[in-house]
Amino acid sequence: MEKDLFSKFSQVHYREPMKDHTSFRLGGPVDVFIEPQSPDEIQEIIRLCKEESLPWMVLGKGTNLIISDQGLDGVVIHMGQAFEKIEKIDQKTIRAYSGASLKALAEFALDLSLEGLEFAHGIPGSVGGAITMNAGAYDGECVQVVKEVCLMTRQGQVKVLSNEEMDFAYRHSRVQEEKDIVLWASFTLEEGDPVKIQEKMEDLWQRRLSKQPLEYPSAGSTFKRPPGHYAGQLIDQAGCRGLYHRGAQVSQKHCGFVINKDGATTQAVVELIETVQKLVKDQFGVDLETEVKVLGR
Repeated sequence: MEKDLFSKFSQVHYREPMKDHTSFRLGGPVDVFIEPQSPDEIQEIIRLCKEESLPWMVLGKGTNLIISDQGLDGVVIHMGQAFEKIEKIDQKTIRAYSGASLKALAEFALDLSLEGLEFAHGIPGSVGGAITMNAGAYDGECVQVVKEVCLMTRQGQVKVLSNEEMDFAYRHSRVQEEKDIVLWASFTLEEGDPVKIQEKMEDLWQRRLSKQPLEYPSAGSTFKRPPGHYAGQLIDQAGCRGLYHRGAQVSQKHCGFVINKDGATTQAVVELIETVQKLVKDQFGVDLETEVKVLGR
C-alpha cells in the first residue's frame, strides 16, 4: 500500500499492532491506523478508501472486539482524542462525542448533578461503541437516556436521528446493520442529588469489582443473555467454570467472562468460546450468542 495515500493526515501509523488498542490485548497489525482530527477528515479517509477499494472500520476503546492474530487488512479509523469532547447543551442535556469514555461521561453528568448515567460509569467503552450496541448494566441502558445521535453514513453523509429512529433493542441499534459512524450523542437526564448519584455509582462499581474479573484482559461479558436464561449460570452448570485453554480461561469469578489469563492468542480465545458454546448447546439445547465481535484476516 502506498504510504503517500494517507500522508496528509497528521495521526497515521502503518502496521500498527491491534493488541495495543483492544481491552483483550489481542490482535495482529492493521495496514493503516489513522486518528482523524475532525469529521471532515473522516469523510476524506472514507473517500480515499472507496477510491482504492480498501476495507475500513471504525474503532473506539476496543472493549468489545477480538482481533485476529493475523491482524486486519485495510484501514482502522480510530476515534481518539479529537472525539473525546463532552459538553453541556442545556439544563438537562449533555452531548458526548464518540471517543469519550463512558466513565468520563458519567462523571461529567455527576458534576452537573444530573442522574441517569450511573449505570454507565463502570462500563469500559466509548460513547460510540455504547450507542452502537445499546450498552447497559444493572438495569440501565443507553436507550433510556439518549435523546438523539449524529451519524455519518458509509458514503460520508451526516444525519441526526432521534432515539426512536435508532431502533434500539437489547445490545442492538441500527448502526449494526447500516455500519454508520457515530459522531456524537446527546443525553436527556434528570436533576438529582450529587451525593446520591455518587453513592450509586460507587455501589455499582464495587459490585462490578466483586463479581467480575477486572484484573485480567477481556472484552467484558462474552455472551449475550439468552432468552429465559443467564449465560454465566448455564456455562457454570455445563461444568465450564475455570475451563482453561492455551492461556485463555473461563473466569472463575464470573463464568460469563472469557479472559486472557496468560498470554493467550486470539485463536485460543475463539476456540475456548466455541467449546463453551458446544457444551452449553449439548447439555441444555441453548445457543449462546457472543456479545463480542471477532474480526480479522
